[in-house]
Amino acid sequence: MALGHEDVAVGCWTCDDPPTGCTVVLPPAGTLGAVAVRGAAPGTREAVALGPNGKLTVCHAVVLAGGSAFGLAAADGVVAWLEERGVGYPVGQPEPVARVPIVGAAIVLDAAVAVPHARPGPDAGRAACEQATTADPPEGGVGVGAGCMVAKVGGLAHAWRGGQGIAVRRAGDVVVGALVANNAVGEVFDEDGRPLAASRAGHGTPRYPYDPDAIAGQRADAGGPTGSTVLGCVVTNARLLKSDACRVADLAHSGIARAVRPAHTQLDGDALFCLATGEVDATVDLLATLAAEAVADACRRGVRAAVSRHGVPGLAG
Repeated sequence: MALGHEDVAVGCWTCDDPPTGCTVVLPPAGTLGAVAVRGAAPGTREAVALGPNGKLTVCHAVVLAGGSAFGLAAADGVVAWLEERGVGYPVGQPEPVARVPIVGAAIVLDAAVAVPHARPGPDAGRAACEQATTADPPEGGVGVGAGCMVAKVGGLAHAWRGGQGIAVRRAGDVVVGALVANNAVGEVFDEDGRPLAASRAGHGTPRYPYDPDAIAGQRADAGGPTGSTVLGCVVTNARLLKSDACRVADLAHSGIARAVRPAHTQLDGDALFCLATGEVDATVDLLATLAAEAVADACRRGVRAAVSRHGVPGLAG
């Protein structure tokens, strides 16, 4: 089941050269949506509407994409795909004259930013919807994870491939799943606090943030500049208020901090969505605990599943 939920579908579109892509999460009707942003350099869509001060509660899809701000266009394809199927927020009284799909989106800055024809756009978003399935999603360098890199604190020349990871946590009838794209500037650490993907720069090499210039002006071997960000979508079967869902999304960021060091920097655009399908009761603290565990696990799994590409090594060989 996608993210541990039988009614949630996930679809991916991937480009190989340069590596980039997008991933779409399609929840069942009536799902409540929220978002929390902790990174200082985010690129998002509907973040205000789905944030704690936004009016909207329903969310019809979440899109995570490469290509920097250009990749937000992938959400346009998802909006069109949903509208064709009659999915959307009703507009007009007493009878709706239109249904407007509410699609949250966030992006990572990967090599596609320098290659216009490769940037995820509306066609990519539509293709990901067409490929969506309730089966277990793929991990590693696929979808939004295709162009991800981590451990850039000593420069991109010493980085590792990042990727898309999936993790699920359960407590009785409560289920929390997390899909995370790890493109962090920070290094990645395992469950015991040992380095999992550390910068390959030698000892004594300047490292960010101790030396702010350590990663300045460098370019990825994949053919273009690469920024930093951890993106994700947490999905739970719990019944939540909008304020509670925003709280869960915010506290789920603790999982990023457990797996990535440093986390939530000025160079990262870290953003986590929360989708609540409303089937069981659960406390915010339980959901936040499960979400943080799942996010941390997904951060690591995406890196563990990444293979070497374009001269950048991956832990999976």
